[in-house]
Amino acid sequence: MRICVITAGHLATCPRMVKAANALAEAGHTVRLVSAQFLDWAAEADRSIGGSRWTTVDYRRSTAPAKYWATGLQFHAARKWVRLAGTTRSSLAVLAAAHGRASRDLLKLALAEPADLFYGGTCGGLAVAALAARRAGVPYGLDLEDFHEGEFDNGPEWDQSRDILRSLLQQILPRAAFVTAGSSAIAARYQRDYAIPVLPIHNTFSLPAQVPDPEPPGTGALRLYWFSQTVGAGRGLEDVVRAVGLAGIRAELHLRGGAQSDYVASETNAQLAVRVHAPAPPERMVELSLPYDAGLSPEQGRDVNRELCLGNKALTYILAGLPVVLTDTVGQRPFAADLGEGALQYRAGDIASLAAGLRRWAEDRTSLRRARQAAWHAAERRWHWDHRSEKGALLAAVMQ
Repeated sequence: MRICVITAGHLATCPRMVKAANALAEAGHTVRLVSAQFLDWAAEADRSIGGSRWTTVDYRRSTAPAKYWATGLQFHAARKWVRLAGTTRSSLAVLAAAHGRASRDLLKLALAEPADLFYGGTCGGLAVAALAARRAGVPYGLDLEDFHEGEFDNGPEWDQSRDILRSLLQQILPRAAFVTAGSSAIAARYQRDYAIPVLPIHNTFSLPAQVPDPEPPGTGALRLYWFSQTVGAGRGLEDVVRAVGLAGIRAELHLRGGAQSDYVASETNAQLAVRVHAPAPPERMVELSLPYDAGLSPEQGRDVNRELCLGNKALTYILAGLPVVLTDTVGQRPFAADLGEGALQYRAGDIASLAAGLRRWAEDRTSLRRARQAAWHAAERRWHWDHRSEKGALLAAVMQ
């Protein structure tokens, strides 16, 4: 089967669609991968990921200024039209252009070669896949990594974006051949809101070639690790800083991502050393987690999506044998229960509970070792990409 996988993001920031493309190719399908580029650092990483079947829309201001301005004008013109005509009177193509800046260019690339199936992911790639399939007369699948409607802030300035997305999803979700989602909680929410079947496929990765050492890597300060595209407020790191201070332990907080120096400087105390590391491509994340004692996934549930998601951080740490500090959100709760001793779960803002758990790991290395073993055993048993409920489920959905 000829399959075109579409993402409106970078390959380096959307490992989920890259994994899907690779799995489909390994299963014998002919796969093309279409993406966009708008961040300089991520474009550098893309080159190490994309193969000969990858094409991209580059609308970076630094490298493609004409495309940057053209896509911006198209985007704002489409949004103005939707404001005047309303979402119910706007075509899917107009809604797509008003929702994603590079949608028209992505659609051209998607249709550049024949395909038997289009599979679209990231919020901006959903309508592109549906439009491409409609024009080619073939089916399409959609991947809802996040609960996209729940990513917007409250307020009138966000109302149009939310309305555009809802109208778009109402048109494309019921007609999809299959729909996947990034967590069981996200799948359940879409099923409730749109009355469609949704298959949860988590942000898991393949097991490493070598079993991680259960022994904690150091005997000094407790080494805590967190990564994301950007480092900033509202991600739960403030809880960790306060908990380390309350626990009275020596600790290191290692942050990987683009960071604002003023934020990092504000989140230090006498017991805690903060280290910032440069962003890295997704395929190195397990390896880069190895030197640390534990991983952090303290999602704050500040919006509906964060409450429902099970992010790739938590699922990456355990492949390196790290136990996970995570908040008691709807999306993370079942995962924490499955990890057992490999999870340190707390309610967002409950600094005393978090401090007690971190103190136990810092002062009792046997307890930390057991937690690391439990995390790895859960990864080996269930939480990896090659499990039948992950890659196997995607391959079965494609062939149904």
